[in-house]
Amino acid sequence: MTTRILTGITTTGTPHLGNYAGAIRPAIVASRQSDADSFYFLADYHALIKCDDPLRIQRSRLEIAATWLAAGLDVDRVTFYRQSDIPEITELTWLLTCVAAKGLLNRAHAYKASVDKNVETGEDPDAGVTMGLYSYPVLMAADILMFNAHQVPVGRDQIQHVEMARDIGQRFNHLFGKGREFFVMPEALIEESVATLPGLDGRKMSKSYDNTIPLFSSAKDMKDAISRIVTDSKAPGEAKDPDNSHLFTLYQAFATPEQIAEFRSDLLQGLGWGEAKSRLFTLLDSELGEARENYHRLIERPADLEDILLAGAEKARKVATPFLGELREAVGLRSFRSNVQVAETGKKKVAKGARFVSFREDDGSFRFRLLAADGEQLLLSRNFADGKAAGAVSKQLQQGSEFELRPEHFGFTLWINGEHIAESPQFVDAAARDAAIESLKLALAPQQD
Repeated sequence: MTTRILTGITTTGTPHLGNYAGAIRPAIVASRQSDADSFYFLADYHALIKCDDPLRIQRSRLEIAATWLAAGLDVDRVTFYRQSDIPEITELTWLLTCVAAKGLLNRAHAYKASVDKNVETGEDPDAGVTMGLYSYPVLMAADILMFNAHQVPVGRDQIQHVEMARDIGQRFNHLFGKGREFFVMPEALIEESVATLPGLDGRKMSKSYDNTIPLFSSAKDMKDAISRIVTDSKAPGEAKDPDNSHLFTLYQAFATPEQIAEFRSDLLQGLGWGEAKSRLFTLLDSELGEARENYHRLIERPADLEDILLAGAEKARKVATPFLGELREAVGLRSFRSNVQVAETGKKKVAKGARFVSFREDDGSFRFRLLAADGEQLLLSRNFADGKAAGAVSKQLQQGSEFELRPEHFGFTLWINGEHIAESPQFVDAAARDAAIESLKLALAPQQD
């Protein structure tokens, strides 16, 4: 079974060595697993909650996108997009807001921390609290539930948000599912062995401490930063304690077991700190040198980055757009057209309670969906230039015209006379896909008078 994993990437600040070892590198390694369907998104709507500097927001989005790509994220294997390029996210946020309990949001850690701080200083409890801060757990729930992620890698301080997404998703399923579970219940994926690197002063590497080593700084700047790592005062020839050395901890995060053993032995035998720092620089420059070149190439060609992210958004919207259509149907935001057609003709259009729903895209093109009796989407058509053309094809299917179904991975496509007409959603496995094919055949079977 394929596991869908969704990772949100904060778009504030410039990535540093600690971000790379603790989050970026392990996430990219995980994305290469054959049983993983990985979604990575730049959480730029979330960034607006904390930052009101447009230039910083723009620069950070650019730097972080370039960082993940330069570090080896394969956009052919994963879905990589900006949150703000998926309008379905904000619409789902509103649908979820309408079922999210205020009491649940009152318990969000970030909101409670702001209130507690205000109370301690004698301020109004909600002083400085925006609706963005208060309701961003709902936006995070929309990020997760839109793509029905099975697992969401988070730090321990973020577990609550995954739990809140589950609560909100369960509430929606209960109110509108009518026996169908629209949303998968996500699980928080906690990586206990994530590396936490020390900064130049030995504290956790963090922008707030101003003790970071920028990930893709120039070789000269990286060498200068490494030279400022705090060490003890032992001179060359005196034995050093690797287990209490911040420099050794940094070296460990990037070296092979053989290199680590050699470095440890040399420190115990009196390797000078200057030479030790030089070895750390050589190690990091060797691992990051090619990625650094790729990073600066991408930074200098932002149009290429834009194309990559828009392609990722298009890929993500192939999942999001039809799914949101199902959710709109579920809550009652339905097109009048299909109901009117049935009322006018008095004829049953499709077997087993399935129905066609036509709609118009933002670009002016027309499409239709075929929904099963329980609201599950069976088909989403390609784009048609006008409503008449889309209607003619849906009428052919309703009248029992011959068609061909072609399985493709965990989905399938529908063809009429050699022309691609529509495609199914992606299912969790081949068995689910095959069951959906049988449901479609039944739904489109000619009716007996």
